[in-house]
Amino acid sequence: MSKRAATKPAQTEGAVGPRQPCPCGSGKRYKACHGKAGGAADVIVTRPFEGLAAECELVALREFVPSATATLPMRDGSAITLATVLPMAAAALHRNDGIRFVGLQVQTHSGDISRDLARAIEWVQEAGEGQSLSVVGPETAEAGAVPTRLQDLIDTDAALDVELHGDFAWWLPEDVDPTGEVALSLERANAAIMPTDRLRGEGVDSAYWVDAGEKAHLRWVRPEPEEKLLAALARLAARGELALGEESRYAGSFRAHGLLVPVWDLDRELHAREWDEPAAALGSRLDEALASLEDEPLTSTERRARDGLRGRQITIR
Repeated sequence: MSKRAATKPAQTEGAVGPRQPCPCGSGKRYKACHGKAGGAADVIVTRPFEGLAAECELVALREFVPSATATLPMRDGSAITLATVLPMAAAALHRNDGIRFVGLQVQTHSGDISRDLARAIEWVQEAGEGQSLSVVGPETAEAGAVPTRLQDLIDTDAALDVELHGDFAWWLPEDVDPTGEVALSLERANAAIMPTDRLRGEGVDSAYWVDAGEKAHLRWVRPEPEEKLLAALARLAARGELALGEESRYAGSFRAHGLLVPVWDLDRELHAREWDEPAAALGSRLDEALASLEDEPLTSTERRARDGLRGRQITIR
């Protein structure tokens, strides 16, 4: 072994190498972007919610669910409400009635959303009623200190009980009317909501129906490794079994926080509840395809289908 190889530091699991493309999407190498001295962060964690049973739900709430709340299962027994969006896109809010919120769809100043969430939680636990945190600021921990992450604060085995809302009226206590900037922010936020519902078919988790106007979509956050999931999707595509029925088609997928999110176009004339059973049937077919990969490699037809599916992917930070 060369002296150079022997002294090269090991790369942290989940971290981005200096010569790899920066996950921010700039097109630059990591060392010339977020990894450079004085950059936005020293390490970008590409799968920030890994190790949490609620990982898929957290990705959905972070990326595309418009208005939802869920109680975070805190290890210390305190009550913290996770929210998709807070007034003025705040990172945290201690409402005047004593309810503490942290926001998911917020501006971040580090490469680890899990760390930023943990810092927002720690802030709101100490904040007085009526206080809000606009953004999690730069890291101020001592050099060499291990930063607190969401995984350190909540029950990692607990699922999230997500409550969807048709508007953002929950921003305020029931007996309080919005005024000033909060009223304007509430009006804008309500106007931007697309009707969204969670599918409830058996075995269907983290799958959301959304009415996008001209058409409806199913966005389904999956926990499997990307290449394995692509192979299973390709197996179904080669068999003509990738749709949810005649009124649907597979549209593609996007990557978000280390997970793959397949998307289907749906007939928007059908109600969300009418897709519960088709989604459950598709989930069963997908589970069978995933299991079959252990003993049956992809055929040439399935490999071509996989290449086609891979070409219909985009990445979201």
